[in-house]
Amino acid sequence: MKAIITTPCHEYLRQKLAAAGYTVVYEPAITTEALQREVVDAKGLVVSTRIPINQSLLEAAAQLQWVGRLGSGLELIDVTYAQSRGIKVYSSPEGNRDAVGEHALGMLLNLMNKISSSALEVKNGLWRRDENRGTELGGKTVGIIGFGNTGQAFAKKLQGFDVTILAHDKYAFGFGGERIREASLEQVLRYSDVISLHLPLTNETLHYAGTSFFEAMEQKPYFINASRGKVHDTDAVIQALQKGLISGAALDVLENEKLSSYSSEENEKLHWLLQQPNVLITPHIAGYSHESFYKMSKIIADKLGL
Repeated sequence: MKAIITTPCHEYLRQKLAAAGYTVVYEPAITTEALQREVVDAKGLVVSTRIPINQSLLEAAAQLQWVGRLGSGLELIDVTYAQSRGIKVYSSPEGNRDAVGEHALGMLLNLMNKISSSALEVKNGLWRRDENRGTELGGKTVGIIGFGNTGQAFAKKLQGFDVTILAHDKYAFGFGGERIREASLEQVLRYSDVISLHLPLTNETLHYAGTSFFEAMEQKPYFINASRGKVHDTDAVIQALQKGLISGAALDVLENEKLSSYSSEENEKLHWLLQQPNVLITPHIAGYSHESFYKMSKIIADKLGL
C-alpha cells in the first residue's frame, strides 16, 4: 500500500501510516504533474490547499481509497466525484479550530488597542498616547457568521470579555444560549461592533462580503476574515475602509496569496491596505500553530483508524 503526503505534516501521521503497513511517499513540494503520475497506484492521499484534487487527478488514481485533508475546507477536492468512486474524504477542522479562534481574537485586540500601529510609531521615535487610545471589547456585540468549528471556537475564546454574541449560520440551528444568540444576517450586520467570517469557500460564499454586505453595517464594526480570501471582495473592503463603514480590517487571508504573481493593480491595492493603521494582514497562519500542526495529523490518523 502506498500513501502520498503532498503537504507538510507532523511526523505522527507518517509514523502511524508506516506502522499500518503503508509505504509513505512524503513529498510536500510535489507538483500537480508529478502527483498525477505518482498517484496511479496510491491507496491514500494527504493534501492541504496547494493542489486541486479534481476529477482528472482522481481518475488517474485507480486504486485510491481515501483522501485526508489537513485542516478545514474541501473546496479544492471534488468530493462528489470522489464519493461516486467510493473514495472516502476526511478533513480535520477540529485540529486547528482553537488556533483560528485565538488568532482571530488576537488580531481583534491588536486592532482595537492599536498595538501594532503604535508599536511601529515608537520604533520610528514617536510617543503618542492620546492618538493611540484603545477601545475595550467588553460590552460590545460580536457577530459571527458561520458557526461551525472555527466560529464556535472564536465564541469560546470570547468568554470572559462580557460580550454579546450574535451568531448566524444558514445551515445550523438550535445553538443559542445565554451569551450566544442565533441571528439573521441582517441582525448581525445591523447590531454588531465586530463581525468575523468563519465560512467555507463555495459558489455561495464567493465574495460573500461584498459592497452590499458592508453598506448594510450600522455600527462601523471591526471586520475579521480568517477563513478564505475569496469570501471577501478586496475592492469592497477597501471601499468600506475609505467610506468609514468599518473601523478596521483584520485579514489572515487574501484573494490571491501568491504575492509574486501580483499584477500592478493588485500590488497597488495591497500596498494601500498595508499603509492603513487600522488594517492588519497576516499570511494565512491563523490555523497553523505548532499545536494544530500536530492535532490535524492526529485527527486524520484517528479518522483513518490508524
